[in-house]
Amino acid sequence: MGEFAVTTRPSVNIIPIHGKSPHIHDSVFIAPGCTIIGDVEIGADSSIWYNCVLRADVSRIVIGQRTNVQDGSVLHCDPARPGDPDGSPLIIGDDVLIGHMVMAHGCIIEDRGFMGLGSIAMNKARIGSDAMLAAGAMLTEGKVMEPRMLWGGRPAKPMKELTDAAIAGMRMGVAHYKENAKAHTAAVGDAGLEG
Repeated sequence: MGEFAVTTRPSVNIIPIHGKSPHIHDSVFIAPGCTIIGDVEIGADSSIWYNCVLRADVSRIVIGQRTNVQDGSVLHCDPARPGDPDGSPLIIGDDVLIGHMVMAHGCIIEDRGFMGLGSIAMNKARIGSDAMLAAGAMLTEGKVMEPRMLWGGRPAKPMKELTDAAIAGMRMGVAHYKENAKAHTAAVGDAGLEG
């Protein structure tokens, strides 16, 4: 079902650099106004919403399946450096929610993780599975959020363990964005902007 390909989509800037081109599963919704650069891989049924920038010019960005990156978010990474031969790629798992205006930089977001509106996660930070970084929070370099935890503040600190109801709500959000992407795919096509 579907495949990864170097993709061309009108109204979306897809830019190869340094011999690396984005590979985007053909089921992915990418909204007009997005720019996707370099060594980016996006898995099946994910969605990249209006005016996001994914810039993998110095390392790689990997996004799993059914993950959504909401409007205005910026995703980047860092290269290898002396003493750090792996650099800081940005690795995002499956069923991840990335809220509006997020900055995710060289971090790891495990399956079903959640970055709230306007939050920041820095190099080598890790958001555990079923964990939530609160709106406006800043997860500083190298900090590790355990699974099922809510962290908030600047700098972010642990606040509490998430309830089953909160985790179920996050999963509903993933399902909503997967369905809503279908409606936006049709709307973009109707507007003559489809790829």
